[in-house]
Amino acid sequence: MLRTPCLVGAAALLLLGSPLAGRAGARSYGWEVVVVDQASRSAMVLQSAEELMAYQGPGRLPVVWSWSADREPALADLGPARSWTNPSEAKSRVRAGRRYLVTTASGGLAAVVDTATGRTRWAADVGGAANPHSIELLPDGNAAVAASTGGWVRVYAASQGPRAAAYAEYRLPGAHGVLWDGRAGLLRAVGDAELTALRVGGTPAAPTLTPVRRTPLPDGGGHDLAAVLGSPGRFWVATLRHLYRYDPDADRFTPVRLSGPHADRDLKSVGDEPFTGRLLTVAPEHTGPCDWCTSVITLHRPEGARTLRGTHLYKARWWSIR
Repeated sequence: MLRTPCLVGAAALLLLGSPLAGRAGARSYGWEVVVVDQASRSAMVLQSAEELMAYQGPGRLPVVWSWSADREPALADLGPARSWTNPSEAKSRVRAGRRYLVTTASGGLAAVVDTATGRTRWAADVGGAANPHSIELLPDGNAAVAASTGGWVRVYAASQGPRAAAYAEYRLPGAHGVLWDGRAGLLRAVGDAELTALRVGGTPAAPTLTPVRRTPLPDGGGHDLAAVLGSPGRFWVATLRHLYRYDPDADRFTPVRLSGPHADRDLKSVGDEPFTGRLLTVAPEHTGPCDWCTSVITLHRPEGARTLRGTHLYKARWWSIR
């Protein structure tokens, strides 16, 4: 189900989240924020960071767009009541002029959703025992999935149809993050102990994965991997204890210190808004019924936090146009 209260049409949705997408002639507010909320079992696009900081609530959540597998009859064959349990990832990806939501759930579902139509371009149940944690859309239309408990990174032949099941697999213990590096033409993935660069070969129908570089992490428990949008070619790498910027040319991790003694620990997601320099992070509160979740979105440079009551957020990312 597509919910777009203020914009309609493919062109409008492609601009959604762009700093160029003005609001009734007002100044730009920057990119919106996409979150995965395990309480409502949905991926939600919220207002921009600046608007979120001004949001008083809690009468309503400032939701611009949302999607849930529970609302998609076309996914009934994948058992979303089970496979869509605990949504774990949501990213914006633009390919060939169209924007897609790419998303996973720990219950096993991985999906690529066309935001202009709300239709699922590709989906698979990779198994709840695998605990998929992240997904990436490759230039050829295939989908890379990282599964932490399964200990693997797979490239599914998603370009071949909505239920294409063929895949190539690379074993990576604790695989939590996966990201396409367009500059190097490599698929990068982070696991418990290493950051790995993989060459995607073969054909779209029969992909292959070959390791190119394996770099030990400075400390254990790699969790998130994201491009540093303000410095192309660099990457954010979050572990249980620290946040780093990784430079693949120098093969070097540089610690990033955030405000507060523990602000850079146990981050589930991190990203920068390049034209403002703001960082967006999410870290669990370790309280209540969801030990790995939070209801707080945190901003850095400048600092700010917004509590979205009633939510169980796992990740928050900029709804970027990359």
